Amino acid sequence: MPNYLETANKRFLDTGIKWLWITAIFFIADQYTKQFAVAHLSYREVFEVMPFFNFTLVYNEGAAFSFLANQGGWQVYFFTTVSSVVSLGLLYWLYTLNAKKEWWLSVSLSLILSGALGNLYDRVTMGKVVDFIDWYYGTYHFPAFNIADAVIFLGAMMMLWDSFVIAPAIQKAQDNQKNETANDK
Repeated sequence: MPNYLETANKRFLDTGIKWLWITAIFFIADQYTKQFAVAHLSYREVFEVMPFFNFTLVYNEGAAFSFLANQGGWQVYFFTTVSSVVSLGLLYWLYTLNAKKEWWLSVSLSLILSGALGNLYDRVTMGKVVDFIDWYYGTYHFPAFNIADAVIFLGAMMMLWDSFVIAPAIQKAQDNQKNETANDK
């Protein structure tokens, strides 16, 4: 007879929480690259990597893409609080998912959580977020970003794919199976 701890551990690992290793890896990569940028680049210094890609150290004191950067302090605290609540919500959502059946969604949530935690860590420890990745074309520069922003974007795209491609395909397969079962009777 399995003991309670083994049963609880198996139940826990059957949830989306089993994918938190992805969160840990990208959180560490994000923090490492930000520390590397701060240590090796001067503020606004441009280090050209390719004709359309630079490393440029900037600090985001606002919300996403420096939204509200020039405003008073309460807006930043508001978005920090919202980010904390969203992170907890994502963690709970991961816990409710079936790790085997909903692995794609679990991975996407793990990526989003990792980015949210990476930027939240910066806000809490420095009051701003370190950005250093600068993509551009001619004179147009996309707003500078970091690894955390990139994995949030990737996770969001994966969630959209899940919503519009994977989930409808699963639903269609389930509907077909129900129809076949009803026809067999």
